[in-house]
Amino acid sequence: MSYIEPAPIKDKENPFESMMFRFRIASQILGLNEEIYNVLKSPDKQVIVSMPVTMDDGSIRVFEGYRVIHSNILGPSKGGVRYDNNVTLDEVKALAAWMTWKCAVVDIPYGGAKGGIKCNPRQMSAGEIERLTRAYVIAMANVFGPDRDIPAPDMGTGQREMAWMMDQYSRQAGITVSGVVTGKPIILGGSLGRMEATGRGVMITTLSAMEKLKINPYQSRCVIQGFGNVGSHAALLMEERGAKVIAISDITGGYVNENGIDIENAINYRNNNGGTLEGFPEADKINGDDLLLIECDVLIPAALEDVITIHNAGRLRTKLIVEGANGPTAANADEIIERNGIVVVPDILANAGGVTVSYFEWVQNRLGYKWTKERISRRSDRIMKSSFTQVYDIAQKYNVSLRIAAYMLAIDKIAKAYSHRGGF
Repeated sequence: MSYIEPAPIKDKENPFESMMFRFRIASQILGLNEEIYNVLKSPDKQVIVSMPVTMDDGSIRVFEGYRVIHSNILGPSKGGVRYDNNVTLDEVKALAAWMTWKCAVVDIPYGGAKGGIKCNPRQMSAGEIERLTRAYVIAMANVFGPDRDIPAPDMGTGQREMAWMMDQYSRQAGITVSGVVTGKPIILGGSLGRMEATGRGVMITTLSAMEKLKINPYQSRCVIQGFGNVGSHAALLMEERGAKVIAISDITGGYVNENGIDIENAINYRNNNGGTLEGFPEADKINGDDLLLIECDVLIPAALEDVITIHNAGRLRTKLIVEGANGPTAANADEIIERNGIVVVPDILANAGGVTVSYFEWVQNRLGYKWTKERISRRSDRIMKSSFTQVYDIAQKYNVSLRIAAYMLAIDKIAKAYSHRGGF
């Protein structure tokens, strides 16, 4: 059956349509047939729930939650849950699809999923967040499961929320089910090395790309947008390997020091300053959006999606972009970036270190055994390097960007798995 051209994308700054635009290009190059294209373009399942939660003042507030299962062709679906006021179904659909491609790129036997709750956790007490989290697990009782769908932390969630999710699911099951979520505290079956796993994967793929581009890490200047878990660990690890990090940012703005920022000092300052860099004394403050335009060798967007768009892509002054965040580059910016000779290591490769170590956590839970941090780092580094090499080789063979090459690698694996499993 021949491949049929789908309808053009109307809004390439919509995260889901950005994903679909790249998916279409990679599918065309692969010559993907219509049947598999139609299977992969649509999520398997979209769940929307309303959750009445008692607030601390005694009032009842109804929250809306989402879980999108994009695919389970390669295995149980896997993906984070984000708590944010701006969560939308389109965003969750895009993130779920990216998880499908990401797992396939690094050869992890998972499908892709994503979840979200429309809320502002910064304005909620710990008790309110716990009740909301438990309500979400109850509402998703027929979705979650260690062999069905495995949540993980994302924006606005962390070890604490994963512990509550694991506990609530276990209460309903009547037994302790450690493998139902990943990103848990170590004492509850979490994996060593998980906290820094995504940032470490960003570092490994950055160094791999710098080697191809002949950029000497010891003479390089890095700009890192976002100073949460991913950005701060990527910054620290890049600094340890000789790079000079000249700019970082968080929700309060950008912070620049041309002589290099001491990342350990910045992390300690953030941790002792209510979780933000506001007032950081070792750098000059600038507008957060302007941070992306600083001249550098490596730009690592590690915050939100769609921060690089058609409006600023032409003004970027970097040789290499490594996407620590999910979907930081809108599809309509790709052509501009390529035209200007900037190499992009795409999100579905660059930040896959997190899901790789999440997989290791799940495996350890199933085995009832713990690995050392050194073993986990060694195995995840090997996977990230191997995956980068595969993507790079495809890009060279077909003369396409690393982004399209990564999509091609992922789609080809899933298409082959689907053809073996068969449809109705």
